[in-house]
Amino acid sequence: MSVSAQYQQKRMSTAEAVRCVRDNDVILVPTGVGEPPALLAELSGQRRSFRGVQVSQTLPLRKFAYFDPETVEHVRHVSLFFGGASRPGGQEGWIDFIPAYFSELPILIERGLIPADVVFSMASEMDEQGYFSLSLATDYTMAAISRARAVVLEVNPNVPFAHGNCHIHISRVSALVESEEPILEVGLPKIGPVQEIIGKYVGELIPDGATLQIGYGGIPDAVVMQLTNKHDLGIHTEMIGDGILALIEAGVVTNRRKNHHPLQMFATFALGSRKLYQFMHRNPALEMHPVDFTNDPALAGLNDNLIAINATLQVDLIGQCGSESLGFTPYSGTGGQADFVRAANRSRGGKSFIVLPSTAKENSISRIVPVFSPGTHVTTSKNDVNYVVSEYGVAQLRGKSAKQRAEALIGIAHPDFRGELREAARKMRLL
Repeated sequence: MSVSAQYQQKRMSTAEAVRCVRDNDVILVPTGVGEPPALLAELSGQRRSFRGVQVSQTLPLRKFAYFDPETVEHVRHVSLFFGGASRPGGQEGWIDFIPAYFSELPILIERGLIPADVVFSMASEMDEQGYFSLSLATDYTMAAISRARAVVLEVNPNVPFAHGNCHIHISRVSALVESEEPILEVGLPKIGPVQEIIGKYVGELIPDGATLQIGYGGIPDAVVMQLTNKHDLGIHTEMIGDGILALIEAGVVTNRRKNHHPLQMFATFALGSRKLYQFMHRNPALEMHPVDFTNDPALAGLNDNLIAINATLQVDLIGQCGSESLGFTPYSGTGGQADFVRAANRSRGGKSFIVLPSTAKENSISRIVPVFSPGTHVTTSKNDVNYVVSEYGVAQLRGKSAKQRAEALIGIAHPDFRGELREAARKMRLL
């Protein structure tokens, strides 16, 4: 049977496609804009006809109707990384979460430790050979496809057909639906004066020819804005967004000096504007790969001068980063921060930056703390953290003693809190 005939055979309504799901199935959904809105809206509408179905996803962006505490016995979300849609349920306890490094999600799926009965995903239009591109979020989706009983695609002409290990053949697809809705656009976070100051500190420490990993958030994007005077930067990241696109358009990113896969950019998911998605379409300079390739510390660390820039919520006086919870209350997830911190440590000439404003809640709370509140999830260990940067300066922690770390971190805390931090450090015998 020709690929076009297979396509027509598997093309159906969303109502029919959702019936590929059985009771007690686990549905894997890609990160962010890789989520298929028509399929998830239909699943929400039919949710009371199912029992025991679980949807697992990193960073959901839309609050579909299945995010409902009254129907969790029918369809329940289990988070791989909380987003705005899932965070309230996580904090209230009716949405569960799975702690894991982003880089290790594919192997957890492949080993059956995270089940994957069905995959729902956005996809590009099919090419002449019968392949679709899962370009918006390759992440753990390819691993889930290798395990799934059913693969259901939402085919949309606005999804770019990207290069890389992100393709699925029509013969592996169980059902597909068509949509033409614009891909959800996610703008750059707001950058204020504090973020700009931090961005300048970090930017001064990034050399020409470095390879960048940029996390999501106002401060990482503020760093990007400070790099327009650099030369021959490269990209090996988990997320490609409009900040990186701006550097490419400015001629700052050339990938010429990358020693590992020169002239190539790698990412595992996209989050940005229509302009970004158009840039990705059949662009030979960019490849989208699963997260166990992009985020593996051993592989990413093969890039010399790898620069990793990620945000955190809190840092304690020995350098631990609590980036995913407020006490025991979940906020985001482990994600790829620790992956790239470890990768930068392995990289020859590499540097990792953990960035944070010195305070929260209108300067009433210090984000640099003596110890974490009980239940706080430690995301990046004290042994891995390299640079910590606030609007008050830079603390380099690698190779430093506990006492030296405490001194350095107090030095970049807000001046209003340095006295009490110093007193707490004395009581802890750190000073």
